[in-house]
Amino acid sequence: MALRFDGKVAIVTGAGNGLGRSYALEMAKRGCAIVVNDLGGGLKGESAEASAPRPADVVVSEIKALGGSAVANYDSVEFGEKIVATALEAYGHVDIVINNAGILRDKTFKRMPQSDWDMIMKVHIAGVQAVTKAAWTVMLEQGYGRIVNVSSPAGLYGNRGQANYSTAKMGMVGFTQTLAKEGGRNNVHANCIAPVAGTRMLASVFPPEFIAMLKVDHITSLVVYLCHDSCQENGGIFECSGGVYQKVKLARSVGWTADLSKGDPSVEDVAANIGVIADMEGHIIPDTDEVGSRDGINNVMAHAKL
Repeated sequence: MALRFDGKVAIVTGAGNGLGRSYALEMAKRGCAIVVNDLGGGLKGESAEASAPRPADVVVSEIKALGGSAVANYDSVEFGEKIVATALEAYGHVDIVINNAGILRDKTFKRMPQSDWDMIMKVHIAGVQAVTKAAWTVMLEQGYGRIVNVSSPAGLYGNRGQANYSTAKMGMVGFTQTLAKEGGRNNVHANCIAPVAGTRMLASVFPPEFIAMLKVDHITSLVVYLCHDSCQENGGIFECSGGVYQKVKLARSVGWTADLSKGDPSVEDVAANIGVIADMEGHIIPDTDEVGSRDGINNVMAHAKL
């Protein structure tokens, strides 16, 4: 049975091109009303030419041609309340937020100007917070919501020349898991993807033959499922590319436990045991249902047999 979104309203940021456009079109085909948000700028966040057609309008026209319902929004994600207001004015509620909008300002950390750092944080952190915050109260009050945030392999593992982007994208992991804990009781779920897809952003750094393997549709299938009311995943991190889908979790080593009856561990004690501390064989997946640092406290107590 096809998964439908009849009666649901979704905001998709950065939906004028690439992945965002694909999400918007696929969900519209399945009955979802779409707020197509796109500022219309370039990959680095620069303003679009005034004479150029607005990408949000183009996608809205595509959706309407398919028989779907959509409205355009041209605000920057830093003004998230305006984007959510567009949904409420047009449809009266909002059920789904896909925080897709993003830019790149790649340089090695040594050469990166403060403006490039600040702009990435403005879009990828402050922008995501602003849109989500504006929709959050609505979702909690109606007892339903689905949020998909976007991390990146660069966020999970780091990448040369992307200190700003990697920092912001790892921030999405903690943000998502906290939202999942706070919203879960109200049936508001948040999940996070770390995709690699052949978009114009990736095409700026990889050859065409590689881009052709990484179909946008592969990512869309996962994101649309995560937005559906039948999906019970909450707080998940999913890598996806080229038809490969994998869930990611943080892991800790078994580690070394100091004998505190002999005194506090010294620097030399840690140095002598760093091999055991860093050995990931037999690693442990922390209980992500625990709240914040409580899992770390429980871990210490377990090792100390308290």
